[in-house]
Amino acid sequence: MNLTANVQDAFLVVTVNEDRIDAASAIQFKERMREVTQTPSERVLLDLSQVAFLDSSGLGAVVGVMKLLGPDRKLDLFGLTITVAKVFRLTRMDTVFTIHAAMPEGLRKAG
Repeated sequence: MNLTANVQDAFLVVTVNEDRIDAASAIQFKERMREVTQTPSERVLLDLSQVAFLDSSGLGAVVGVMKLLGPDRKLDLFGLTITVAKVFRLTRMDTVFTIHAAMPEGLRKAG
């Protein structure tokens, strides 16, 4: 599972560089997230803009990462494609996660 992580201010921004998180990759996703989130940060922002498909296993893995972070670290999502956003909406997980259309304004690198 190809993920990239960058620290910006008190945030850890993790980008999923894959087009799907499904039953075949959910465990790898969760394990890689466990590795990259060892970096201390108040919040983790998960960039899903390259993910075109997410099934129930992938959704479960994202929820698992939220639980892994514990109550003191928040997991926000951004860049959801229409298909992925629909999965979050249909399962009402859009009420559990803070979902941004794009990277929150204050974190965008000038350039």
